[in-house]
Amino acid sequence: MSFEALKVGELARRTRLTIRTLHHYDEIGLLRPSLHTESGHRLYTAGDMARLQQVLSLRQLGFSLEEIRDCLDRPGFSPLEVIRLHVARLREQIELQRGLCERLEAIADGLRAAGEVSAEDFVQTIERMTMIESYYTPEQMESFRKRSAEVAAAGVDLAQQAQEGTAAWNELLAQLKVEMEKGTDPADPKVQALEKRRQALVNLVSGGDKAIEENLERMWKEQGDKLCAQFGIDPKVMAYLGKMVEAARQKRP
Repeated sequence: MSFEALKVGELARRTRLTIRTLHHYDEIGLLRPSLHTESGHRLYTAGDMARLQQVLSLRQLGFSLEEIRDCLDRPGFSPLEVIRLHVARLREQIELQRGLCERLEAIADGLRAAGEVSAEDFVQTIERMTMIESYYTPEQMESFRKRSAEVAAAGVDLAQQAQEGTAAWNELLAQLKVEMEKGTDPADPKVQALEKRRQALVNLVSGGDKAIEENLERMWKEQGDKLCAQFGIDPKVMAYLGKMVEAARQKRP
């Protein structure tokens, strides 16, 4: 599929990066656009999209900009290795970044099979990465990583835990859908029992940190339609879930 090169403003809009960040990447030689218009405006090609995705993956793995530049410019560098490392980190963050993890795995599959992936896939991947980061402070993201490291050190299989967490959420949403279709009042004790299970699952992500929980809730309020599309969730079920949560709050002293 052909990809029309993007001007810096359009790339910033679609990836949620700032124009200033992209200019800085250009200035330090981290991401230099392959093309320019006759008037000198930057144009980013499909190859530039692949490199930008690798830059952001390595940033989330904790590399400095200088280390990333040296890594990407090293002879024999394998983009597939970046994807593999990033997928490993994303699996540690369990349900929060499940959609991004799956897309990165798809990119890795494309690299294995054909040695290339469409620029559009890279753009969508970057969009998911930056959307999640925009709702959490660096300290909160570091908290996710530390908790994951502690769990791993205890001998827990993080990939299996992620799968179990996903299964638990899917089961909860399926039961909510059943009650929604029955017309059950969200304040009904049966539904409120499901709310307790939802809160327990949220605590696995937030670690009991109320600020993280509030950011997670805000992200769903502001990006709910997009997240439902990414995760294949019925928006009506999420609306019912919201009523269930609100009913629980009204009952609290």
